[in-house]
Amino acid sequence: MILELKIKNFLSFKNEVTLSFEATKDKKLEDYQVVEIAKGIHILKLGVVYGANASGKSNLLNAFEFLRDFWFDTKESKEEETNVIPFLLDSETPRLPSVLKLTFFAGKEKKVRYVYALEINDKVVLSEKLEFYPGVQPAVIFERRLVENISDLTFGPKIKVSQVAKNEIAIKCLTNMSVFAAYNQVNTKIEALQIATDWMTNQFMPSIEPGTSLLGYSERLAAEDEDAKNKILEFLQKADINITAIESKKVKEEITDEFLNKLKVLEIPKTELERLQKERSITQVHTTFEHEVVNEDHSISHFSLPVEYQSDGTKRVFGLSGAILSTIRNDAFLAIDELESKLHPRMIEFVLEEFLKQSKHAQLLVTTHYDGLLDEDDLLRKDSVWFTEKQKDASTNLYSLADFTGVNRLTSIQKAYRFGKFGAIPNIIRTSSSIDWY
Repeated sequence: MILELKIKNFLSFKNEVTLSFEATKDKKLEDYQVVEIAKGIHILKLGVVYGANASGKSNLLNAFEFLRDFWFDTKESKEEETNVIPFLLDSETPRLPSVLKLTFFAGKEKKVRYVYALEINDKVVLSEKLEFYPGVQPAVIFERRLVENISDLTFGPKIKVSQVAKNEIAIKCLTNMSVFAAYNQVNTKIEALQIATDWMTNQFMPSIEPGTSLLGYSERLAAEDEDAKNKILEFLQKADINITAIESKKVKEEITDEFLNKLKVLEIPKTELERLQKERSITQVHTTFEHEVVNEDHSISHFSLPVEYQSDGTKRVFGLSGAILSTIRNDAFLAIDELESKLHPRMIEFVLEEFLKQSKHAQLLVTTHYDGLLDEDDLLRKDSVWFTEKQKDASTNLYSLADFTGVNRLTSIQKAYRFGKFGAIPNIIRTSSSIDWY
């Protein structure tokens, strides 16, 4: 589970901000929203971020996604860029490194604290460090620094690793890529490092954006796993979507020369293109939903329709259900940008409520404009709510609802938010004249 992420000079985050999942001493909804991950450390399963358009909500999720991509992105050449973007609306920050620091808990019982720190610019990694806490004090797993344009990599004294393995990892670790990417190319296992690598690989889900197509993911999950299909169906039925059965099956289809020629101009991996040319077939998943209909004479009929005939809302819920199910199963972390996309407000509440009830150590971070959640007393805690606000210098400030005093005395947090009591709302300029659109 993630405890916190610190961000500095990354996209719209000019100054250091901290997103924390550490719960306050508030006992509200503690039984199913808070996990005591270690003695004295209580972590939230949910974070909800509000803010005006262009205030930095998506950039917060982009920070998580950047780390996920960077960890295992293998570079072919040290001339390639790192893809990090600093705060650009300033004369000084573009020349300074971006800094990210992630604290999380991993391991068999998820009780070992890890701290990952990265200092990086668009060309090279200036420093990268991973620590863990085998006891009260931290111990270094690895640390790398840029010395005369070469990555100098060292392992901590408590880490058992042969000199041969050290040298292999150091050679693979180009100045523009992560130690994790280099480690994955070497035939060795370093226990403490492997635990962190497994967590990053299996328990750090890709972020979901409003335009992300999740249909294929949920279709494959339903086709390959009967239990998953049943759970997705149960989710849809609870959501009052008129579906009584799901049938997802893999179908092998032959591909034509015309299709292969079209693939050649697309950026698909060379090995995949060679495989398709050899096998001359592609496996696709076909999904149909069975709908139950009550006829005029009160009899019941069932009709099957392919997934492409379903409403956008149904397809969105179906796609989300697969992603959330995998998150819960793997005790993983998932970020969703604009959760309300194509969803009714009641559906948003249902998705969050089901996640909280069914998850154990999974975490969900969502951005949303649906402020109705703020008055859902049985759904949100104050320390679960975060705000992004654009400053005068165009940078993003990030802060928590828990930072405000007197919130418990408010009759409506939603109304207080709309009236600007917490900031993080659009500053609409109202004039006596209307805009001439023509």
